[in-house]
Amino acid sequence: MTELLSEYLPILIFLGLAVALGLVLILAAVIIAVRHPDPEKLSAYECGFNAFDDARMKFDVRFYLVSILFIIFDLEIAFLFPWAVSFGEVGLVGFWSMMVFLAVLTIGFAYEWKKGALEWE
Repeated sequence: MTELLSEYLPILIFLGLAVALGLVLILAAVIIAVRHPDPEKLSAYECGFNAFDDARMKFDVRFYLVSILFIIFDLEIAFLFPWAVSFGEVGLVGFWSMMVFLAVLTIGFAYEWKKGALEWE
């Protein structure tokens, strides 16, 4: 039992140091923080300009569509990195499965392009 506990001791020390450091940083921020910021810092702004419209205005759906498409294609491309790292170990099955994956990705991209989802008017 002592041997088992000694194996977990470095983890407990690490967790203790992480909690202690977190508490020290939070307390330092509370103690050192500026309590009276000037009115210029408290004013609302958009990209360096004063707010010129209501914050609850409706956005065009294209903003959301482009962001969703970016996230989808970006995450799918992220699957290429682990595959490339283990390329020597996956063999032909891994190679052809990635080619099928890339074909599906390319077909989806061509479909979105044909539908005009990537056009900005």
